[in-house]
Amino acid sequence: MMQTSSYRVLSPRSCSSFRKNASINVFQFRGSSSAKVFSFLNMRNYSTYSGGEVGSSSKRRSRGPLMAAKKASEGEKQEEGKYKHTVNLPKTTFGMRANALVREPEIQKLWDDQQVFKRVSDKNDGGNFVLHDGPPYANGNLHMGHALNKILKDIINRYKLLQNYKVHYVPGWDCHGLPIELKGKKLPLKLVIVLQSLDQNAKKDLTPSKLRAKAAKFAKATVKDQMASFKRYGVWADWDNPYLTLDPEYEAAQIEVFGQMALQGYIYRGKKPVHWSPSSRTALAEAELEYPEGHVSRSIYAVFRMLSAPPATDGSLNEFFPDLGLAIWTTTPWTVPANAAVAVNAKLQYAVVEVQSLEGDSIASDNKKRRMGNVLKEQKKLFIIVASDLVPKLEAKWGTKLVVKKTLLGSDLENCRYVHPIDNRECPVVIGGDYITTESGTGLVHTAPGHGQEDYATGLKYGLPILSPVDDEGKFTEEAGQFNGLQVLGDGNGAVVKYLDEHMSIIMEESYEHKYPYDWRTKKPTIFRATEQWFASVEGFRQATLDAIGQVKWIPPQAVNRISAMTSSRSDWCISRQRTWGVPIPVFYHVNSKEPLMNEETIDHIKSIISKKGSDAWWYMKVEDLLPEKYRDKASDYEKGTDTMDVWFDSGISMAILYTNLRFCSLPITGSSWAAVLGKRNGLSLPADLYLEGTDQHRGWFQSSLLTSIATKGKPPYSSVITHGFVLDEKGSKMSKSLGNVVDPHAIIQGGKNQKEAPGYGADVLRLWVSSVDYTADVMIGPQVLRQISDIYRKLRGTLRYLLSNLHDWKVDNSVSYDNLPKIDQYALYQLENVVKNIQESYENYQFFKIFQIIQRFVIVDLSNFYFDVAKDRLYVGGTTSSTRRSCQTVLSAHLFSIVRVVAPILPHLAEDVWQNLPCQYTLEDGSTAEFVFESKWPVLNEKSLAFPIEEVDFWGKILELRTEVNKVLEVARTEKLIGSSLEAKVYLHTADANMASKLHEMCAAKNDSDTLQRIFITSQVDVLQSMENEMIDKIPFSGEYVIQGSNKVWIGVSHAEGSKCERCWNYSPQVGSFAEHPTLCSRCNNVIADQPLPAMAAASS
Repeated sequence: MMQTSSYRVLSPRSCSSFRKNASINVFQFRGSSSAKVFSFLNMRNYSTYSGGEVGSSSKRRSRGPLMAAKKASEGEKQEEGKYKHTVNLPKTTFGMRANALVREPEIQKLWDDQQVFKRVSDKNDGGNFVLHDGPPYANGNLHMGHALNKILKDIINRYKLLQNYKVHYVPGWDCHGLPIELKGKKLPLKLVIVLQSLDQNAKKDLTPSKLRAKAAKFAKATVKDQMASFKRYGVWADWDNPYLTLDPEYEAAQIEVFGQMALQGYIYRGKKPVHWSPSSRTALAEAELEYPEGHVSRSIYAVFRMLSAPPATDGSLNEFFPDLGLAIWTTTPWTVPANAAVAVNAKLQYAVVEVQSLEGDSIASDNKKRRMGNVLKEQKKLFIIVASDLVPKLEAKWGTKLVVKKTLLGSDLENCRYVHPIDNRECPVVIGGDYITTESGTGLVHTAPGHGQEDYATGLKYGLPILSPVDDEGKFTEEAGQFNGLQVLGDGNGAVVKYLDEHMSIIMEESYEHKYPYDWRTKKPTIFRATEQWFASVEGFRQATLDAIGQVKWIPPQAVNRISAMTSSRSDWCISRQRTWGVPIPVFYHVNSKEPLMNEETIDHIKSIISKKGSDAWWYMKVEDLLPEKYRDKASDYEKGTDTMDVWFDSGISMAILYTNLRFCSLPITGSSWAAVLGKRNGLSLPADLYLEGTDQHRGWFQSSLLTSIATKGKPPYSSVITHGFVLDEKGSKMSKSLGNVVDPHAIIQGGKNQKEAPGYGADVLRLWVSSVDYTADVMIGPQVLRQISDIYRKLRGTLRYLLSNLHDWKVDNSVSYDNLPKIDQYALYQLENVVKNIQESYENYQFFKIFQIIQRFVIVDLSNFYFDVAKDRLYVGGTTSSTRRSCQTVLSAHLFSIVRVVAPILPHLAEDVWQNLPCQYTLEDGSTAEFVFESKWPVLNEKSLAFPIEEVDFWGKILELRTEVNKVLEVARTEKLIGSSLEAKVYLHTADANMASKLHEMCAAKNDSDTLQRIFITSQVDVLQSMENEMIDKIPFSGEYVIQGSNKVWIGVSHAEGSKCERCWNYSPQVGSFAEHPTLCSRCNNVIADQPLPAMAAASS
């Protein structure tokens, strides 16, 4: 296994080629158990040169047979050489270019044909791992958010496969709901037409059954298209058995879960204000809303005239009648017709103020955002009640003088009476909750129980009427009198303001910019509206849900705060929708009384019908056939409901349906549908090991899954939850078609229309990008980012090609035992083991960006710059069967088999491509052959390699730093034309540190040629000088210094190498010319040729 100098990861001297990639962060090994590997660096290390500043030393390695071998491997014609046939050139069938648009689909076909995912998972015996898939909507093409999500999941699943787990990953699709109905507006020839948008004749032709058939056809076609895209990303899943929320057995199981909750009393019907979308004509859940910036409301400050004060005030307010009023502020004037009370905070102090000296005429004329009302233009006295703390703020805003006449507590105002400003009803002042503050407004709240959750709660407390004179289209009804037929979010709002002003009730009208709930599908504003709906009573199991949240591991950790806050504050869940395309709420209503009929018998009967015929049966079957036998004689007294379930209920129960083991159910389960579904999933049980979705799912799928699971199973559906951010363009802006900054994952893989400007990078480059970002926050992507990622991928591929090509004649029997390896090889293995260890730790913590950084730094930079560079000499000219070459190949094979497996979860196509080009078979512990990379298991840590002494680690760190400084002096000598390549140089070293000097001497005289300093520096000779007091020092033309941790220094000198150049290895040696048979060879090459005779043709030519 391979690991280059791990110290370089923290090196203050990053190599120049790495600096160019400014977007790549250097990984810090924080908290790593192998931190000592990197501890020897000191920021005070520096180097000085008598030759001045130097640049990159990249050219110094263009030398001898190594470059010749490189050119030969690339197909360049070489000059005839006597010994060229004795050089071991790299050979491999592994392509230099990925050719991803061709090769990746070929690899995917290989996986599919051989059923590799199933084959590996079935064979693994390390336990089950379940990552439950959150279903995307089957309503269009995939975007970068889908790609980020599915690739993250696949990286995790593939890692778990290598860790010997049986991985269960069932892809799902959410097939019901408005998104699919709405598609008809944009693509009417292909998709569904929205029923509500049609005229009466069209509605007659397009029955619910026809609409549902069109919706189902579209959803299934979309599932097919999206599935193909996910497969192209390289995602492995049980594609033959996905879960679709439109499947009859799924729908039947959903009816079962609904029934469980209803029978436990968690489901009820009531008239409550809910988020209502006039554009969709349906109720919405909180998760179906979005809050865009820039919404501007038409807010008003209004005065409601008081009629009387309660006895509790002891007549203290009587002096202000009949000119006393209550000042309120609202951003929804259209709700004033439904006003039933004004609420105050019992603990706040309020003031009766006299409005004097209007000074704000200029405000009205100069400020388009504000308009003063007619009430302030009257000459008569006006007293109003506002919160005391807000008096200065209101004075400034209204341009008036507010003179405080009296103060009193909010509790004193309870049961005061005022006249409704529109229909002259007498209404009370009531005590509201903590939602009444002095942060804005007047401290008094206009209360319309039919149009707000807090208003509704206050209304229940005081028995207030729940008025909501608004219809499904968002228009005022007859109950609103003169406003009947007007759009509440349009002309109706303006009409209310105009009426109030004409009747002396408006103090000021003001434009108010704030966040406002929009329908996330139609992108249009919603309203709060009281309607008859079905609700899930969260209050019944809220504490159990909060307790369960604490049992789950949340990644990132702060996510627990978000979902806890949302769960603790949420109101009851409105689960009914006024849509045609969905799973019906299985309820019948009495024709006259409208009382609902829903019990265990009716639910069970409907469930059995749907399990066989699907939910379409609810629309085409008659009531008498949908009712159980005992009710059929009364069928004429009932009608079936038309509401469908919230799509979040559809998907929220998916984990329970797919994987729950029967023994974990808190209630008995009946009916064949559950058994059928559970049987397909091999009896797996709650909770899933992992959920992974976007951060917006804290109020969506994470929460709906949690609530339904707690309600029916009493336990959370997941053990861990990971959230990821949104994908932005490379400037950090939200992607938008109008801005032209949308990055399409399909175009990344296949390329755009202009292949030069938008080349096809393939799936692995897209996956490598996913691994490079910290997904816990919003992430960025764009052309520049992709070019950088592609370059890193290309370098990684080159590294793996280097390994393959230099192992072309490798066999396991050629391995050299650890104890017989040179120190440099032992050190390389030590580094490799630590890198694998750190990568595994990062996989376990789902920190893939750290893996990317380790790989980018270690594999691409450090290996190429040091070990591979040094290894070329013994690989190419050290002799085919020499111990130095075999020991190097032993290390390279360890690197190859480790690197290809640790990158496989991220880059599966590249890893498989490497695996299919291995020079030898990989045998598992049981004696079987790993035909595919994911059959090979995760690399087992080699404890012997990890036991490399720490003092040796420190010493090799210093040697590598010294090598860097030597290279800089060599570059100066090359620039000054003393040498060409580094093999033309002799290096001199001197240090006053006796221990360091002794070790340098040992390395010069090392028994193993691979450990000698000349091989490490890639020079022909290295001499360690005993003293600087030598005339020779003055003759050495180039020198520098390397400071080692404090004042200890190593002096570095460079001169031209001694002797002549060896024709075969291009090293300089005084021994060249000493061998009669091979007068142009050095001693080493002469010995290699003696053990490795020349081929017949080459020998004859001599």
